[in-house]
Amino acid sequence: MRQQDLVTRQAPTDTRDPEGPQALYQRWINELWAGETIARELVSDDFVGHWPTRDIHGPDELQAIVDDTRSQLRELMFVIDVGPFVDGDLVAARWISTGSNKRGPARFTGNDILRVADGRIVEYWTGTSPG
Repeated sequence: MRQQDLVTRQAPTDTRDPEGPQALYQRWINELWAGETIARELVSDDFVGHWPTRDIHGPDELQAIVDDTRSQLRELMFVIDVGPFVDGDLVAARWISTGSNKRGPARFTGNDILRVADGRIVEYWTGTSPG
């Protein structure tokens, strides 16, 4: 059996398989940040997100941050620019987002680092800047 066949048969969030955390990150960007209410599916109950100005805890606070961000920016879209890369239990990627607000078009770039355990995101660090 080819290695590729083995990989596709494993659970998509199996942290022993680099494609598991990569698939989890794809859902993080392409589903959660696209507005789907799936924080409880992606992160653990003891999740901690480290934003530059504060920490948030648990899936409910995470979903609230996502929902609040999406309410402030119309037509918010994210594209993964680099990665995701997996090293052990860590996933890293760079993204670009675009949208608009009352002042006009908005563009942000960011770098994410996520720690994954048991198929869920347990910790998150982000660095985001306009541009």
